[in-house]
Parts: sequence; structure tokens; C-alpha cells
Amino acid sequence: MGRPLRPTEAPTLETPLEELPKISSVRLAGLRRLGLVTVRDLLWHLPRRHDDQRQRATISELRLGEAATVEVEVVSLHPRRSRQRRLELVEAEVMDATGTAGVIWFNQPHLAHILHPGQRITLHGKAARRPHGGIQIRNPDMELERRSGGQSSVGVLVPTYPETAGVTSRWLRPRVRDLLPLAAAVAETLPEPVLAQEGLVPLKEALSQIHFPADHLELERARARFGFEELFYPQRAALLARQQRLARKGTRSPYDVAVARSFAQSLPFRLTDDQRRAAHEILIDLDRPSPMNRLLQGDVGSGKTVVAAMAARMAIAAGHQVVLMAPTEILARQHHETLRELLAPFQIWPRLLVGSTGARQRREILGGLAAGTDKLVVGTHALIEDEVRFPQLGLCIVDEQHRFGVAQRLRLRDKVAANPDFLSMTATPIPRSLNLTLYGDLDVSQIRGMPPGRIPVQTRMVEPGQRQGAYDFIRSEVRQGRQGFIICPLIEDSPGAEARSATAEYERLSGEVLPDLRLVLVHGRLPAREKAERMRAFAAHEFDLLVATSVIEVGVDVPNATFIGIEDAGRFGLAQLHQFRGRVGRGTHESHCLLFAGDEDPTGLARLRALIEHQDGFELAEVDLRLRGAGDAYGLRQHGFPEMRVGDLLDDGLRERARAVAERLLAADPELRDPVLRHGIQGYQVVFEFD
Repeated sequence: MGRPLRPTEAPTLETPLEELPKISSVRLAGLRRLGLVTVRDLLWHLPRRHDDQRQRATISELRLGEAATVEVEVVSLHPRRSRQRRLELVEAEVMDATGTAGVIWFNQPHLAHILHPGQRITLHGKAARRPHGGIQIRNPDMELERRSGGQSSVGVLVPTYPETAGVTSRWLRPRVRDLLPLAAAVAETLPEPVLAQEGLVPLKEALSQIHFPADHLELERARARFGFEELFYPQRAALLARQQRLARKGTRSPYDVAVARSFAQSLPFRLTDDQRRAAHEILIDLDRPSPMNRLLQGDVGSGKTVVAAMAARMAIAAGHQVVLMAPTEILARQHHETLRELLAPFQIWPRLLVGSTGARQRREILGGLAAGTDKLVVGTHALIEDEVRFPQLGLCIVDEQHRFGVAQRLRLRDKVAANPDFLSMTATPIPRSLNLTLYGDLDVSQIRGMPPGRIPVQTRMVEPGQRQGAYDFIRSEVRQGRQGFIICPLIEDSPGAEARSATAEYERLSGEVLPDLRLVLVHGRLPAREKAERMRAFAAHEFDLLVATSVIEVGVDVPNATFIGIEDAGRFGLAQLHQFRGRVGRGTHESHCLLFAGDEDPTGLARLRALIEHQDGFELAEVDLRLRGAGDAYGLRQHGFPEMRVGDLLDDGLRERARAVAERLLAADPELRDPVLRHGIQGYQVVFEFD
């Protein structure tokens, strides 16, 4: 604990909150949960919204059922306990120059110790009829008359903050208002020319007005300032990262047309136009002297791995080693098998390094990689362990890269002194509106089309009364020799959990509902080797139905699977639901996705309807973005992207304006000589692979 401030000692921006007076340990714990440690943090804890309570009324102007703000004097106070419901009540009589009214608060007994007759207070609440006639204001917001500084909780544009247990907006408002004069010591974070050219208010003014604005115009000016800055610096950092990357020397892999043609001719199928275009873009990047930093986006089953295999073939032909890292062992094994089939005609045999790899085989793989004799390795986090060495690493491929932390991806790249080419792949399409900001230094290739012969998956909702029909359908599919999945949101039941667990559902289905079918259970707590064995057995058709958690979201390729049922479907995100659906429809038979509905909220129902209406993952990504917002949908903090407190990533006009300013400043000051710009950009550098 810090030392409490002396009575004559004024706080500064760096004063720990624990040194401020009258902050209990419970409040401090809540403040820490919100990430607030110093006074500076508290001032940067910006409101989520403002409620307009500025319109004043007199007691005589109060109307039944309407909310109003009144300034009154306390006449009398009567705390009591109700007889029927044992509620703690505080009743008061208040007056102004136009009349009197009653006030009642429920379960706020502390008010009896705060209020007293003759006190001036401001109330905001709805007027109701008193039991014995007259007007009564029920459970209003209340604030004592302040000697200085004005109102903060009632009768103004009232800020509402992100909250947690023990730290409410009502508690935060007066503390923030008392400390707001310290905003005068906050250093400006935008260059003066930018403020002038873009018509933005200075930071000190914006910080004061975003907490307690004088009016809506001042609030919008403050929000415009913060919104611009929150989009400007990521754009500026992206452009700077790109400039620095292009200045580096990479591990060039010459574009050998004969190698590319022989790979395409070895395939048992014809590449789609999108696959050829993406492969061409990647091979051109590999041939450049600077390191590649490219994102390959493709819907579930669109054939990204084939494009990655062509890139690996080109890098290996140039004498480099290639590594492909996946977030799960299941997905790593799937990639290993696919690459082995695709590259076998060229005598390239990928190695597999995962957590369950045996000690003897592990030593053999580590030796082959260190000697440079093994040219291609597929694996999980095991690839970034200290003893793994790649002396000739030329190409890093990371699948579902958003599942790895920034530090993990950089550690893979940093295992070699040179600057290897970097290819990220994702089956979670990122809307065009986010590409420039979220992946500012990544060139983007897209595979929009699906391979020929892919039949769209039929998706429908299963209401509670339709379950038996769904189970009859599953049984009929199995009788035709097909297989399928049942997905549950939990591994096992826990107290208070309403969602179905995979363990309980497996027992229910195998014992009561579908006892004549062969079922197997897979979830994340199983040992990796056992999980892999169960998946192998299912793929070999030793089981009819696989009951699982989200562990099968990616990396499961069973062409014979024609149906998937998703329990409590509304609990999953839209991108995740689309990934689940992508586990079926990989063969030549029509496939089905059954959404078992629970008690979905309106947003959950909107997600399910969108999944039913759209097959295209890019279209679903746009819907998901609108429903959940960029932060929730794409996990910006996991990317190292600072939280967007005010700015809107979906505001195309503002984002393009911020990027234009960033480009102009970069051209004028490529070395970041401006200390304001250099300081402001520091918090954003971690977003990018090449920082």
C-alpha cells in the first residue's frame, strides 16, 4: 500500500489511487480490475455514454410518469422498514418555491445519515401519485448541492463509465470531477499542425469535456478529437512498420515459373481462379528482396492450404526451410497430412512437432532441423521452444494466427538472424473496412470462391419441440452410411450452468436418445494423444457420431460427415458458428447444419438468422462486425491493438481521413523527429509482425 497523501499535499497525475483519501480496499480492488492504478488512469477512464438530465423543472411542473430534474430543499426525513417485504425505506418531504412533494428511496438506508432538513439537493426521477394524494418522486438519483465545481451525477449531461463490483458510475463521478483540474498537466499527443488542419480541440480541453461536457456540441467535439486520435496512431504505426519492413533485406525465394507450373500440374484437381491469383501474389512477394508480410484469407474449405503448399514448394526450391504453425494439435496433424500428400511428388516430407511428440522422435526432428536437412516442419507452440533451431528459415506460415499472441508469432520469426517471409492464414474473414487498421502492414490476398463440387450446407433452426424429428434425421443419415457431429458449449456440467455440456450430452445421447449409434466424445481436457486417436478413429468411420466442444472448430476434415448439430447455438459467435458448419459439406453428399435453439437473446437470434441466410464467410463477417462491434468480434487486445474507447473502426470516412493525415506526416517526417509524434506512436507498435 502507498503512503496516504498529507492534508497539504496535492495529488499529481502519477499519484497511486491508493494514496487518495477515503478509498477503501474494496474500491481499490475494483479499480484494479478496471485497470486503474494512478490518477492518470482514472482521468483516462472515459465514459461509455452520457444521459441528458439538464432540463430543470419545478415541483408544480412535475407530470406523472415523466422523469425530471428538480432542485429542492429537504423539509423532513423518515427512515423506516416496510411491513410486507421488509424493505429499507427512506422517505422525505421536499419543497421549492412552487410547492411540496414526497420522495421515497428503496434499500438505500445510508441516505438517512447523509440527508437532513434544510439541505439543498438535486433530484432526477419519475413522478408518481402518492397513496394519499399529491406527487411522489420514486427512487430518484440524488446529489447534494456542491459549493464549487457544479453537479456531476444529477441535472447535467451525466457520464456513465465502465463499471465493476464496488466501483459504480455514481462513485466515480465526483472523484473524476475533483481530479479533473489535473488534466491541465496532460501533455498533448497530437502535433499542433494536425490539430489546426483537422479542427480538433486540444487534449486538455477534450479530456475535461468528454467527462463533464457543457453541452452536446462540446461532447461531440471531444469525441471527435479522441476518435480521430484512436484511428490516427494505428494508421501511422502501420505505415511506419511497412516502411521499416520494406527497408530490410529478406530471404528471397526467386519466382521459378517451372516450379510453380509443375506443382499445379501435380494436383489431382484444377486450382480455382482465386487460388491462382492468391498464389501469384504470394510468389511475387517471395521474390522481392524485402520480407513478405501477407495475410491469406479464405472461407472454410476454400483451399488455403494448397496455396500455402505452393509457397512452401517455392521457398524450399530456393534452399530455405519452411515452418507452419497451427494453434491446435488436431489442426497441425491435418496440415501435416495434407502437405505430405501435396508435396510427395517432389520428395518433400514434412515433419510433425507437437506437444505429444515422443522424446526419441523429437530429438530426431530437432537434429534434422538444426542440420538443415529437414526443410519443412508443421507443429504447434512446440515450434517456438528454445531448443528448436532453423538455420535456413525462409518462410513462416501461421494458420489461424489470431489464436496466437503477438509475442508468440514474433518469437517464431526471431528464431533466425535473417528476416524470413511471413504468411498468415485465416478462415475467419476480416471485413475490408478493418483490413487497413487491424492489419495495416499486412498485404491481403483473398480466396472468395469455393472449389468446384462443394454443395452449400443446408442450415436450419431446431426449436425445442422439433428435437425428436432432428434425432430421427440423424439416425436416417447414419443408416445411409454418413457421420456427423454434435457440438456443446461446455465440457461438463457446473453449478448454475444452463448450457449443455459435452459430457452430459454424450451420456444422454448414447444412453437414451441414440443408443443404437456408435458415439465418441472429444474435448479439450483429453490428453493430446488420446484426443488425436479418437479423431483418427472417427475419421476412419469407427464411430457414427462425434460429440465435442469447440475443439473441432478447426482442423477436422471428414468428407463422410454430412450433418452437424450445435447445442445452445446462440451462445457461440457468428464466426465460430460458421467454422462449425464448415466441418461438413466436404464430400459429394448434401450436408446439414442443425441449430438447436435455447433461450437466445435478440442478438443471439440475429446471429442464427444470419447464419441461415448467408453461406459466404465474408458476408457473415460484415454482419458479425455490425452485431458485435470490432473489439468483440476480432479480439483487438489479443492483437496488441489498444482498446477503442471512443473511435469507431467502422467509420470509413474517419479512418480514411486519419490515414491520409498519417501518410502526409510520414512523407514530411519519416524519421519521427517530432517528439509528440514519436511519443504518441509508442503504444501502437506491437500490433504488427514487423515492428
